[in-house]
Amino acid sequence: MRIPAHSVCTAIRDDIVSGVFERGSRLTEEVLARRYGVSRVPVREALRTLESEGFVVTRRHAGACVAEPTEQEAADLLEIRMLLEPLGAARAAQRRTDAHLKVLRGLVRLGQERVRRGEGEDLRSLGGWFHETLAQASGSPALIALLTQLRHKIAWMYAVEQPVRPADSWAEHGALVDAVARRDVERARALATQHAERATAAHRLRRVPGHTPGQARVRTSQHSVNIAGVRH
Repeated sequence: MRIPAHSVCTAIRDDIVSGVFERGSRLTEEVLARRYGVSRVPVREALRTLESEGFVVTRRHAGACVAEPTEQEAADLLEIRMLLEPLGAARAAQRRTDAHLKVLRGLVRLGQERVRRGEGEDLRSLGGWFHETLAQASGSPALIALLTQLRHKIAWMYAVEQPVRPADSWAEHGALVDAVARRDVERARALATQHAERATAAHRLRRVPGHTPGQARVRTSQHSVNIAGVRH
């Protein structure tokens, strides 16, 4: 069975974002194919996709390598997100479905419950699912793709401090869902802008230790691509 290139792409991207592959290190088709238990064909296609997304660059005499973004490029990402997330919220207020609202409200309830119980371990992933669902509610494939790519790249370049008052953050989520439910476009846009500003202040640029670019170092374990579980 041929493994879909998008599944391989997701697996490589996840390993880049998590730091398994260091910035500037080489990504050879042979090593990647062996790591993910696939042929070199989907790896080649995945690397092309990742290059178009800015995670990979092709260097003369070295081939595919993990990109090394500058601090300015990283700062630009946060500024772009400040523009796109309010647009996504406004579109969600116009186009959301009852199914979107059900998921969003469920995530807010879970987040607020975790905060009350002092269980902060899942809050970051719940917040990610919330913003992913809000983007989906925009009904715009182009906007969804841009926001998804931004989330991946920001997670790659930044560490995020946990909010001092997580209850306030989830109250903002709840207010945003209420505005989306009422189809209040301008209120949703304003709340998303305010929330994005607060979130941006919690981001700290990851400092990558100096290293000599070369063959990518990977964890010793090798694994096959989990097609069913891969998110893209």
